[in-house]
Amino acid sequence: MAASRIVAEYAKSNRSTCKECSKNIDGGALRLGLVSKDPRGYEIKKWHHLSCFPTDSQQLFSAEKIQGFSTLKISDQESLKKLEVGRHKQDSEGCKGNKRTHKESDVAEIAELDEKNSKKLKLSTSSNEAVQETAFSISDVKTKYKDATLLPKWKAFQTIIFLERDDGLHDSSKIAAFDFDGCLANTSVKRTGPDEWKLMYPSIPEKLQNLYKDDYKLVIFTNESNIERWKNKRQVAVDSKLGRLHNFIELVKVPIQVFVACGLGKTTGQTEDPFRKPKTGMWRIMEQHFNSGIPIDMDKSFYVGDAAGRKNDHSDADTKFAQALGLKFYVPEDYFGA
Repeated sequence: MAASRIVAEYAKSNRSTCKECSKNIDGGALRLGLVSKDPRGYEIKKWHHLSCFPTDSQQLFSAEKIQGFSTLKISDQESLKKLEVGRHKQDSEGCKGNKRTHKESDVAEIAELDEKNSKKLKLSTSSNEAVQETAFSISDVKTKYKDATLLPKWKAFQTIIFLERDDGLHDSSKIAAFDFDGCLANTSVKRTGPDEWKLMYPSIPEKLQNLYKDDYKLVIFTNESNIERWKNKRQVAVDSKLGRLHNFIELVKVPIQVFVACGLGKTTGQTEDPFRKPKTGMWRIMEQHFNSGIPIDMDKSFYVGDAAGRKNDHSDADTKFAQALGLKFYVPEDYFGA
C-alpha cells in the first residue's frame, strides 16, 4: 500500500498510538498521519508524533500543501516547514549518491491526489458551480492589521482578522455558524470597549456547548468596518471588537473559530470587499483552508444572524449570506429564544 497523502491535526484524545515509537499521542498534541488505501479501497491512517514522522519514506512536496496545515498554530506550521527543509536536504544528498528513496509511481500518486483535492476545494459544497479558491499562504499572515496590533492568537490576512486556533476546536463536516453583534452579543455602536456588551439570550452558553458535544464546529462570521474606517482610532476599534469576542468565548466556555471582515461595503463608493457579508469570502476561506479539507455537509450545517431584511433590521446581509451559500438560516430569537 503506497501512502497517498499526509494529514496534520491535533489529537482529539490520547487514544491514538504513534506507529514509529508505539507510545500514545497526547490529546491536543500535533500528530502527522500517513493516509493509504488497502486493496478494498478503505483509507488507513497511521499516526506519528512530529519527531517520529518517517521523512525518509514519504515525499513532502510542500509543508503548506499538507492537509490541515492552515488550521495549525503558527509555531507548529513553522515546525512542519523545518521538517520539509530536512526532507529536501535528504533528497539532495540522495541525488548526489544516485539513490532514490521513493518510487516514481508513489510520487505521481501523491501529486495526482493533491491535484484532485485542490479541484474538489474549488467546488461549492452547496452547488455544482465552480468557486474561485482564495490563495492562502502563511507568508501573507500578519500579527498586525495595518497599524493596529492584534491580541495574542489573533492574526490578519488581507482584510480578515481571524483567531489562530482556539484550544480544543475540532474541524467537522457540520458547521454551526453565527453572526456576533445583535445575535450572540448585545452591543451598541455608541459604545466601545471589550466589556461593553452582554449576552443576547441566556440560553446561548448551553446551546453552544450542546452543539460542540454533538460534533459541530462553531464559527463566528462578523463584519466590522470600523476597523478599516477609523484610521485615527483603528487600535481602539480592534481592541474593542477582539476584546468582546475573546470575552464572549471565555464566558460560553466552548471553542469557537472566528473570522472578522474589516473591509468596506459598496455604499462607500469603493469596490465591495469580497470577505464582507453578504459576500461569501469568509466562508470560503474557512471551507478551503481552515477545516482540514473536510467536506461540509450543507444539509446539517446552518447560520444564525439578525440582519434578515425585516422592518427594523439594519440590513439583510445575514440572510443573503446564507442564501448565497445554500445554508439553513435562523434569526436569533427563533434559535435561542425558544
